[in-house]
Amino acid sequence: MRKIRALWPRSAFLTEDETDLLLFPPLRAGWSLRGQSAEVRLSGWNARRVIFGAMNLRTGSRLFLAGERQKAEDFQEFLDLIHHYYRGWHVALLLDEDPSHTAADSVELAWEYNMDLLWLPKRCPELNPIDTLWGQGKDLINANKQYATIDDQVDRFLDYLASLSRQGALHTAGVLSGHFWLKDALSKDFCGPA
Repeated sequence: MRKIRALWPRSAFLTEDETDLLLFPPLRAGWSLRGQSAEVRLSGWNARRVIFGAMNLRTGSRLFLAGERQKAEDFQEFLDLIHHYYRGWHVALLLDEDPSHTAADSVELAWEYNMDLLWLPKRCPELNPIDTLWGQGKDLINANKQYATIDDQVDRFLDYLASLSRQGALHTAGVLSGHFWLKDALSKDFCGPA
């Protein structure tokens, strides 16, 4: 919290995380006739994509990048995207200590881009607001249905997340709650481009 309060006045405060999308859908509770099991059809080989996402905790603007892996090079490509979007701004990035984030080249690139990496405590995904967006998107778009291709699924997932208004994304992520753990820190005057 102290590091957040000490950020430069012209800082964009973002939260970052990744999620996996699998062609075989996550199974959730569903309705079926009494005494009959619900049917979820699966076919083909399972496929996987990784979605990198960042959300500005003040404005609700979001950036996404779909990839096939979650390696340090892939995270660095996402840092390039953030840097391009927020050029001229100091960026503070709240994230977990995934190996792709803590890799020496990733940390060095963030430093070159004038980004502060603010580490979340280990095993605390509930502290990362974008994690809630992932969950809602998967429940509404991915659960209990298989798409023709993984790329179709990724497109629908990203379309849904992009369709949320900025206020809607902040609300869904819990940032607008009076009990949000960073509420006091967010009262500081920084935001970044709209």
